Formats: sequence, structure tokens, C-alpha cells
Amino acid sequence: MHKRGWSNFGVSGAALLAMAVMLAACGDTAEDPVPAAEIAEDGKPALPAVPVMGPERRIVAFGDSLFAGYGVDPQDAYPEKLEAALRSKGVNADVINAGVSGDTTAAGLQRIEFTLAAQNTKPALFILELGGNDLLRGLSPEETKANLGKMLTVLREQKVPVLLMGMRSPPNYGPEYQAQFDAIYRDLAKEYGAALIPFWLEDIYREPELFQADRIHPTAEGIERLVGATLGEVEGALPPVE
Repeated sequence: MHKRGWSNFGVSGAALLAMAVMLAACGDTAEDPVPAAEIAEDGKPALPAVPVMGPERRIVAFGDSLFAGYGVDPQDAYPEKLEAALRSKGVNADVINAGVSGDTTAAGLQRIEFTLAAQNTKPALFILELGGNDLLRGLSPEETKANLGKMLTVLREQKVPVLLMGMRSPPNYGPEYQAQFDAIYRDLAKEYGAALIPFWLEDIYREPELFQADRIHPTAEGIERLVGATLGEVEGALPPVE
């Protein structure tokens, strides 16, 4: 499977493989081996695999180190695991990892048009995940919102559907900053008609064991949980096949 990653290294900011058991039946007459897909790991009959069907659905996962896969094996990055999860549901997904560690919204704005131009087909969906590094650097919510808004304008002009991955400010930034920052994603999703996950780390942020030692980047297990928690929203954001 062809995979393309932008960066898995740099300053931090911000497929699933099934094992099968082949069993040979024995008796008075020879029989063919039981197909691997029919036996689950617990030895019980497994559900048949869902065939991948339909035209390819290209998804660009555009973000920072949380998409790039900082600190984990490249195959454990969110875009790669998301592709595997979608394909396991029969969606012919090709998820492009366009995550760059350390990217702020300003850096994302500088490269978004290049990223879109590099695609040989128009994406079926663009997942926009930026803002965490703005938060870490204490940049103003106004600047973050303006940069995200410009990116959403580019995507709207090119008629690319968007799923916006929201972030949340921690309380120690103060109530005023927190209120301004947390409203960014909700307001922009409404203004630009984008699908929204209000806080895409919601499922794991209370469990420190699912984060690496820096307390910022999820472990491979944490990423697995995030994929499971957001898969429905990603699938729902994909437009119907024409």
C-alpha cells in the first residue's frame, strides 16, 4: 500500500494487522484447510471480512505532530490507523499523512495550497487538525482563528469537504483565553459549513497512561483509541459516492 508522510520528526507541537490461525481438518477423508479469515483469535468462528468496494476515497490528514506520528512507529500514526479502520469497514480509503511536527496554523496556511496541488485527484475529505502549537506558544486566539479561516476559505474555493478537528485550552491559560480559544472551532465550523469534532482528544485526555512522557503526544494505544472514537465522524463527513 502506498503511503506518503510529510514528517515524523522535528519539534513537537502538537494498519492494523490481523493474525489468523490456519487449521487443517483431520478425519477419514482429506479436507481443505479452514480459511484463516473464518477463525478468530479466540478460536471461535469469525465474521467474514468486509470487502473493500467502490471508488478510492482520498482523505488528506493535514495537521501537526499529532497526525505526523511523533514518538511512535510510522505505521501507528493516526492517518495510517484511520485508513486501516476505514478499509476494515469496506471503505476504499487512501489517507494521506500530511502532518508536520511543530506546525502552527500560520505554517499550515503557508503549505495548504501546495499540499492540495500535490494531489493527483481532488480529496474526498480534508481533515484539518491544527492549533495545538499555537496554544503551546501562547499565540492569540484571534491569530489562530484568522489562519484557520483562511485555510477553510481555500478549501471552500476548491470545493473540498472539511472535517475540523478541534482543540481545547487548558484552564491554566485563564478563563478569558480559554473561552476565546475553545470557541474558535465551533464558530468556524458553523461559518464555513465544515464537519466538526469539538475536541478530538476527548476520549483519552483524562488517561495519562495513553500519552507519552511529554504528556502531549498519544502512545500507539492512545492513537488506536482516538481512531475508534473518531471513526464514525470521519466516515460521516465523507460525501456520498457520486
